Amino acid sequence: MKLQCLVVALCFGLGVMAGKYSREFNEPKQSGSDGQPVEFRIAKLSQVWEKAKRMQLSPVRQAELHSDLKIQEKDELQWKKLKVEGLDENGEKEAQLRRNFNVILAKYGMDGKRDTRSLESNSLKDHDTKEGDIFDDPRLDKLWNKAKSSGKFSNEELLSLKREFQHHKDKIHEYTILMDTVSRTEEIHKNVISPLEGDAKEHVLHQKHTDLKQKMRDLNQGFERLRKLSHEGFTEDSEFREPRVIELWEAAKRANLSEDELDSLKEELRHFETKVEKHSHYQEQLELSHQKLLHVESLGDKEHIKRNQEKYNTLAEKTREMGYKMKKHMQDLSNKISREGLEHNEL
Repeated sequence: MKLQCLVVALCFGLGVMAGKYSREFNEPKQSGSDGQPVEFRIAKLSQVWEKAKRMQLSPVRQAELHSDLKIQEKDELQWKKLKVEGLDENGEKEAQLRRNFNVILAKYGMDGKRDTRSLESNSLKDHDTKEGDIFDDPRLDKLWNKAKSSGKFSNEELLSLKREFQHHKDKIHEYTILMDTVSRTEEIHKNVISPLEGDAKEHVLHQKHTDLKQKMRDLNQGFERLRKLSHEGFTEDSEFREPRVIELWEAAKRANLSEDELDSLKEELRHFETKVEKHSHYQEQLELSHQKLLHVESLGDKEHIKRNQEKYNTLAEKTREMGYKMKKHMQDLSNKISREGLEHNEL
């Protein structure tokens, strides 16, 4: 029944893609000097994308990078308008954008450093590990193995729980990247000569430390939730199953919102969860399509290869588009929760 609902949602979604989150994505693409369409309007983002296409990223990971770059492009174009209007005098927004860009580079192994962190979400490793050690974190692996052997979870619940663990692992990865960028900024800060430049960088550094503290709080709260969930199991009244939606809902409950505001947000989060599930479905289909294309290429039938390549390209484009819309929606929801929570705290 759940699968049927998802299929209906997918079909319905295809009919409404010209809505709020499609406008930015579907704007006509500019052409470069060679006449080929340029994927991004900002040169540095186009350069990153071109480099990524030459790397051995999986299709899903490449699609994820594309949607991250689209979000970055949207934010940078908005910032340029703010700058013209004189609304970023202290450079805080500019510093945040630079930080976000550096995080993207590090996240996908494009920052020029040899990344020893696990970037892919499968459990195959080049080194010897204990069976069941799949999250590159002793606390997570211990908690996961205990939950898996407890007998409290059905197969479907174990899949949901594993997604939550994977999401937490990704959050740890993001925190490690941010901590690394703060360390590098501090090294640069030590070498500043101009007092004015020093004051500006001091402000940027303070903001980065604030972000670090918030991410550490989020990590601690997320791990505590995983610990509780692993011991007690899913309850019948669990509002959501998707980790990103749960994270937003938990943040909303901490934001001192009224009951009416929480009810309204809960309904919006249900729609967002459908969007997340739909995006996950497309990611799975993209991976399957890629495997099929590799198989067909090994057979050498050019006509068959052409048909499968066209199907794969269409699916890759759709997955990127849906990834952008999903991340844009999540960004909007997160900002809304922060804004409304701040308004309540000021009252």
